[in-house]
Amino acid sequence: MTAALPGPAFSVHDIPFSTYGSWFDISPVVAEKTYAEDLHLVSHQNGMHAVLRLVPLDATTGERAETRVEATPSLLSWIGATGRLDLAYESPDTVRLRGAGLSLRVCAAARTLTPFSGTYFFHDAAADGYVFTSYETGRRYRVTVLAGTVADTFGSQALGGADRGLTVTADQDADGPWEIAVEELDTARAPYASTAAFGKIVEAAQNSFADFVDTAAPWRSSATPAAELAAYVVWSATVRPAGLVTRPGVLMSKHWMDKVWSWDHCFNALALAPGCPELAWDQYHLPFDHQDETGALPDSVTHSEVLHNFVKPPIHGWAFGHLRRRLPVPPGQAELAETYDRLERWTNFWLTARRAPGADLPHYQHGNDSGWDNATTFDPERVVVTADLAAFLVLQLHELAELAQPLDRPDEADRWARAAEATQAAMLDQLWTGDRFVARGVDSGDTWHSSSLLDLMPIVLGEHLPDEISGVLAARIEAHLTGHGLATELPTSPHYLADGYWRGPIWAPATVLIEDGLRRGGHHRLADEISARFRALCETHGFAENFDALTGTGLRDRAYTWTASSYLLLAEAHVRRGGH
Repeated sequence: MTAALPGPAFSVHDIPFSTYGSWFDISPVVAEKTYAEDLHLVSHQNGMHAVLRLVPLDATTGERAETRVEATPSLLSWIGATGRLDLAYESPDTVRLRGAGLSLRVCAAARTLTPFSGTYFFHDAAADGYVFTSYETGRRYRVTVLAGTVADTFGSQALGGADRGLTVTADQDADGPWEIAVEELDTARAPYASTAAFGKIVEAAQNSFADFVDTAAPWRSSATPAAELAAYVVWSATVRPAGLVTRPGVLMSKHWMDKVWSWDHCFNALALAPGCPELAWDQYHLPFDHQDETGALPDSVTHSEVLHNFVKPPIHGWAFGHLRRRLPVPPGQAELAETYDRLERWTNFWLTARRAPGADLPHYQHGNDSGWDNATTFDPERVVVTADLAAFLVLQLHELAELAQPLDRPDEADRWARAAEATQAAMLDQLWTGDRFVARGVDSGDTWHSSSLLDLMPIVLGEHLPDEISGVLAARIEAHLTGHGLATELPTSPHYLADGYWRGPIWAPATVLIEDGLRRGGHHRLADEISARFRALCETHGFAENFDALTGTGLRDRAYTWTASSYLLLAEAHVRRGGH
């Protein structure tokens, strides 16, 4: 058997080093947009918390060593003038570290402010390990020395603001490197006892990632040069079930955007569907596991928190229609019935809780509900009837009508089909002016338009839109197309901001939804151009949360899974169409 290749190199400044299933990563990102000098073990249980600081030391002087950091999916290395340190995941909760010519200080990431918060450190004689207990994560982090010696410990059993940790170095009378294991655990665990050689651990990690990328992106080639790194972003951001995450879940990032938002998950599900169908199914359904009694989905889900103060747009009918066609084996009757019931409840939420008395169309109560938090569409008012929401709901009603047929519910299929027609008719009658869609305030009844790409999202209706409306929308969409992709606010708008979140930057979900709607509406040239520019953007600038529309620079969180998944979706589709 040929050994797997190491995989793509990347910067841990942009993409955290982690592994499939783990709830922690190794990176310099210690808080939102906050980068430390040293790499840290950063946990995502009970929120994002930097727990341990990893400091390379000159083995001779004991001073902090200057190193460069290199990373591939299976190995993280600090390389200095006198030696190197290596780190690899042995399992989702255990990393092994090995050093030669450099020592390592492992210490609590920040000083404890009180005896009852922060990190407590002590030697556990029963397990022959050094334990950091983290108040913030509610977990313990045990360091076991496998080779070498503990040069010193500091802050053991201390309370208050003391520094605490240990330094590991090679034995003076031995030629080999030092080596330690660091485990994330609950209250107790048997002493660490693995005998696997470090090289075998690295090889196993290489093989694990290679298997994933071969499964998730078997179509990749030199024409899709970012596919392996995109797969790594998704693979490494996947966590095992724990806390409120009921299934294996792909977080949006293992930087600070460490949640599953209730529309982001759809794009991960679609990208994973052909090669990893079970994981894809779990991604689609994870937020539905927290659907409330009204049928509403939560805004977001993470290890210890489910937020219900906002929702996200109902793209789930659109997504499931694509998902069931992308799965290698069609969903069975039980799976269809479960999904149908969940989609029905989610749809009824919009038709009841989000329709004013006598209204034909539902409304958002804040920009956050749309997913486009601060789009200029919401500048005049926040509680707003918009055409994008109506369009998504029309697609969801069509999907329910389609699902009702194999479930032998013909009356319900007819009811949903009629509701889709009525909703689209109301959208065109009330929000289409003849050359654009407008938004309407629920309280004021006033209407307005903006320079936001959000106003053009009804193109998602694709084949359902009248040709004349589809053509007008396509032309307006093309005006948003910069050299790098679709700007979410017209660059000529006085409200355009280079790093304005949804007031200018390029975003992956808008790109995928619009590209799909254009293609289904027959606008293939424009769809091809949007796909090509977004793929080139990712190949040059990575998988950021969003991108400067004029320069292409990645903005905000630089390791975003829906961006990586959107690249995989568009790249695969391009290859399937015969692109090179």
